[in-house]
Amino acid sequence: MSIDVTTARRVAKLARIAVDEEGLPKLAKELSGILSFMEQLNEVDVDNVEPMTSVTPMELKRRVDEVTDGGQASAILANAPNTKEGFFAVPKVIE
Repeated sequence: MSIDVTTARRVAKLARIAVDEEGLPKLAKELSGILSFMEQLNEVDVDNVEPMTSVTPMELKRRVDEVTDGGQASAILANAPNTKEGFFAVPKVIE
């Protein structure tokens, strides 16, 4: 498929791209090149190819999913302006 100057002008308007009249032939040529590359990609047989999440084969590091208290309560509460019985203390906002 080939893109002409009229179509390139319309695409530029729809995309809200300011293109001079002198730049429209170049834009038309670039858009035609993109479409020809897409046509070339459509010819590739990918029926038995699984989708990839990455170009390199890798697995995410896994850790044991166990519930803990975090072991950092005292360090976290040290930054609080006010604490009470091991919890954050906040002023009452609803009466």
